Formats: sequence, structure tokens, C-alpha cells
Amino acid sequence: MNITATLFGQIVAFILLIWFVNRLLWGPLTAMMKEREKRIADGLAAGEKGRHDLELAEKHAKEVLHKMKTQSAEILAQAERRANEIVEESKGNARVEGERIIVAAKAEIEQEVNRAKAELRTQVAAIAVSGAEKILGREIDAKAHSDLLKHLVAEI
Repeated sequence: MNITATLFGQIVAFILLIWFVNRLLWGPLTAMMKEREKRIADGLAAGEKGRHDLELAEKHAKEVLHKMKTQSAEILAQAERRANEIVEESKGNARVEGERIIVAAKAEIEQEVNRAKAELRTQVAAIAVSGAEKILGREIDAKAHSDLLKHLVAEI
């Protein structure tokens, strides 16, 4: 009976050891392992989410960059068109102003020519009167013969 009582004692001690290990060691150890597994899974999920967010941000940045490039090219094209319009408008204004200056200059030249002609007529009339005085040997009264002198100036 010694063997059987010892065997029962060993079985009871082994069952108590299993219960003790399961209750005090195995439960907290599995809880720690599950907590660690959960933290690792959360970290991997956060990493995956971060990578996905990074891909979305890169796509969005590329779209925004493409949109800005298109917009800047459009703005440059508009600026070039406006610059060309301004240049053409300035050329047209300069042409009109040049023509106006030429017309004014021609009119002024015409006036100067007419003044010079009038002055020359007056001088020719004075020379003619002076020549006639010398030829006739007497003085001609310019006031008395003003009609005649005016007619002479008009003919010249």
C-alpha cells in the first residue's frame, strides 16, 4: 500500500502543481502574451494605415502639383497674350500719334511756306516800287497807290 498511497500523494501533488501553475503563472503569462500580440497587431495596423495615408498624400500632392503646373502655364500664356496685345496697342497708338505729328508738321510747314511767300511778295513789291522809283526818278507814294501795290503782290 505504500506504493499506492505514495502514488495517490504524487497525483494529488501533481494536480495541485498544475492548478497552481495554471492559476498563478500560466494565466498572467498568457494575458501578457495576448497584450503583447495586441500591441504588435496594433503597431502593424498603424504602420499599414500610415503607409496607405502616405500613398494617398503622395497622390494628392501629385494632383495638386499637376494642377498648379497647368494653372501656371495658363497664367503665363495669358500674360504673353496680354503683353502682345499691349505691344500691338502701343504700336497702333504710336502709329496714330506719328501720323498726327506728321499732319501737324505738314500743316506748320504749309503755314511757314505761305508766310514766306507773303513776305517774299511784300519784299518783291518793295523792290519793284524801289526799282520803279529809280526808273521814274521820283518817289511813288505807297499809301496813295496801295490798291495798285496789293494787286501787284497778288500777281507775284
